Amino acid sequence: MTTMRIGLLFGGRSGEHEVSISSARAIARALAAEENASKYEVLPFYIQKNGRWLSGTLPQQILASGKPLEIEEQTGQDDSPAGQFPNFNAVDVWFPVLHGPNGEDGTVQGLLKLMQVPFVGSGVLGSAIGMDKIAMKMAFAQAGLPQVKYIAVNRSEIWSNPCVFPKLCDKIEADLGYPCFVKPANLGSSVGISKARSRAELEAALDSAASYDRRIIVEAGVVARELECAVLGNDNPKASTVGEITFQSDFYDYETKYTLGQADCSIPAKVSSAIVSQIQEMAVQAFLAVDAAGLARVDFFYIESTGEVLINEINTFPGFTATSMYPQMWAADGISFPELVDRLIQLALERHGEKG
Repeated sequence: MTTMRIGLLFGGRSGEHEVSISSARAIARALAAEENASKYEVLPFYIQKNGRWLSGTLPQQILASGKPLEIEEQTGQDDSPAGQFPNFNAVDVWFPVLHGPNGEDGTVQGLLKLMQVPFVGSGVLGSAIGMDKIAMKMAFAQAGLPQVKYIAVNRSEIWSNPCVFPKLCDKIEADLGYPCFVKPANLGSSVGISKARSRAELEAALDSAASYDRRIIVEAGVVARELECAVLGNDNPKASTVGEITFQSDFYDYETKYTLGQADCSIPAKVSSAIVSQIQEMAVQAFLAVDAAGLARVDFFYIESTGEVLINEINTFPGFTATSMYPQMWAADGISFPELVDRLIQLALERHGEKG
């Protein structure tokens, strides 16, 4: 059997750099486990926080330690990766384990597409829509998927003259009320998200979100359970067992998400079979609506008091450690972590073969 060389691409220029390293370490272990050990060879490529790509021993050391290069340790200026490394063109399939902007948003996918090489996950369109919460919600609306009320805002409306900003706040109060959530449209992992319960908090939240992104979204708050579903496939995707995230904090912010013990997951979620079926169907609809490929995690609000299920968002490259929800939900369906990684590589080859 010919060994397939997998270009494991991790790190990146985003606030989720460290999360990317954790996911890449888990995937590297899975590629060396069970039957994968004889099928795959891992070639690691690390993108520093300053944008420089590294290959060879240093990425191996980062995978082994789990620690990123600190800013003062980083080398060189921003570079294009093509042609720099002897083993770059030796890669058979790329596995971009990148979370957030400059990696999960279609930028790296565009580079790999230009190189005409197979890669795991969504292409340019699916990645871009999946990252931009405004475009995502427009795609969901077009697909007829129910969601919370929201208002899209531009930074120019927030950092504007004294007449425009108060009118914007008036509109948000009238249309959405309190509490509401203010989010940068293009950041992952709950970065820059604030909950506003008053005019003063709303003004501060809008100003904060505008410091992160030019596009901002404001969503109405709902009292709901937070359910998640994993999707696997290309044109005929399948949905997993449904899981639930619970937490004691006011909302599922960055600290809650990444602090051990702050949040718990229940797989399977304790909901009726009818709700499970509805969520699974909506998850597949969302996956197809944004033209995702390979994998995605779709998040929902379940309002028990009314029985409503509202779609929240899709994540086209969710956290991928052994304790992350995406692999855990598939594990509950009998697909082990190594098998899941293997399937994603096969899906990448399938999509590349379609030349679409």
